[in-house]
Amino acid sequence: MPGGLPALLSRPAKWPRVALAAAVFAFLDALDVLLCLVYAALDAFLEDSPVACYCHRTHGAEGVSDTLYLRSSAFRDALLALLRTVGVGRTTTNTSPEKARSPRWSDCGCARCLAWRSAGGGRLHFVVGKEEPTPSKGAATARSERGPGGDAIFIHGFTSSSSFWARTVFPELAATANRRRLLAVDLLGFGDSPKPANCAYTLRDHVEAIERSLIEPLGLTSFHLVSHSMGCTVAVALAARNPARVRSVTLVAPPYFLPCEEKASQAALTRLAEKKLWPPLVFGTAVMSWYEHIGRTVCFVVCKNHRVWEWLIRILARKSGVDFVVGDLTRHTHHSAWNTMHNVVCGGAGVQDRNLEVLAAAGVPVRVVHGDGDQVVPVECSSRHLKSKLPRAELRLLGGRDHRTVVFGREKEFAEELREFWSGCENREGMVMDGCVRA
Repeated sequence: MPGGLPALLSRPAKWPRVALAAAVFAFLDALDVLLCLVYAALDAFLEDSPVACYCHRTHGAEGVSDTLYLRSSAFRDALLALLRTVGVGRTTTNTSPEKARSPRWSDCGCARCLAWRSAGGGRLHFVVGKEEPTPSKGAATARSERGPGGDAIFIHGFTSSSSFWARTVFPELAATANRRRLLAVDLLGFGDSPKPANCAYTLRDHVEAIERSLIEPLGLTSFHLVSHSMGCTVAVALAARNPARVRSVTLVAPPYFLPCEEKASQAALTRLAEKKLWPPLVFGTAVMSWYEHIGRTVCFVVCKNHRVWEWLIRILARKSGVDFVVGDLTRHTHHSAWNTMHNVVCGGAGVQDRNLEVLAAAGVPVRVVHGDGDQVVPVECSSRHLKSKLPRAELRLLGGRDHRTVVFGREKEFAEELREFWSGCENREGMVMDGCVRA
């Protein structure tokens, strides 16, 4: 008998878990549909220009992922169909999304969360990790003082901010950055960057925001890219649009899957947000990725009231501040997070191959770093999938590291690896490195 007695004994234990998961997610399906009706009524009453949710849309604009309105669930679809049959719920968009106002009633309206509106220009917020040359010096002098290798742009992952890099790796790099500017950006909709309600937060939106906020105004003609998780998708797209300017790309835990019969966006959703109850991080990712209205409720409770939660944390922890990792979880709106998750992580999967082909053709050096204990983005995304697409990319697999500790806890080592990689790219311009290194 295949598997023997141990396998036979283990089979019955699996069915209760499967049944429990099915029951939990069926309940969440029903709850999400109920919340759909609740938010429809509240939006109509509290907003001048209410915009319908994605439950009743059948198509999207360019760059909008189909996972926003096609999240397969037989029970949920049946409930929505029943509501439409009896004439309950919205079937069309009340107004154009371009007319949506910021903030929405369910978003935080404190001075910190709205500071981007008074800043003007709609440019992203970013942190400079090394002092820039004094304004009195000419542009040519400024460029020469930054060293031959150009600057470095760091891009964070989902529900994070520039602090992911500025508070961890920057201090380790600053002392020996060779007069290089280290630029950690808050992506559109996160951190202190603009969070407009009339934006679809497509991959193109994110890339163009970085170009008009950093590359163009700072005159960046040569730069390295370093990114984590979802930020890797943005970094690859940015590099593909600027292959002549990019000196190297470092991808940390990139969410990439090989092409398959299933549509790329749907494959990314089902694989990165699998409907599982355990571990808790995977369950949380599934809830926030599959259920638009439950996710909005979580953001309403957590993000809109972040000042209350921060006050409680300070009291309980007896500290004057809140850890930046915790604080970053509240520095977005549901609209920005929901659309970014689907349009970048899922929708971006459909253009990843084309962008990677551009990098390969341009000979851009690529280094991939991934922890073998990553429960958010499987290590196979790098070791098998991405490596098959970029066989000459350098791959570093870190034993015992997960999605965050691939950087956290090894900041000094990570900084040294970046210096070594950058130096190699600048000393051997145009050379693409080869090989796989297991740490």
